[in-house]
Amino acid sequence: MKDEMKGFLSYLTLWNLRKQPMTGAELAKELEKRRGQKPSPGTIYPVLKELKEKGLISSDKEKRYSLTKKGEKEIIEACNHFCQIFYDVKEMKNCC
Repeated sequence: MKDEMKGFLSYLTLWNLRKQPMTGAELAKELEKRRGQKPSPGTIYPVLKELKEKGLISSDKEKRYSLTKKGEKEIIEACNHFCQIFYDVKEMKNCC
């Protein structure tokens, strides 16, 4: 389950960076809005490092992260996969 959550954090990170470049702190604030709890630097920065090593994101002098072309392709594929798995998410939401 921990690997799945790590993967989900990577997905959310790419999803947020698709909207606009962000620093790690800005990204943590965005994730807090979704999760109700801000991830610690010890959680967010290893994910950013891994995504950068995979060539999915890059950073500038101000440590503002953005998607690479490879990252853009990856998030589109991940979104398509997510939608296939959770095609009935609206129905699921109604049961809560």
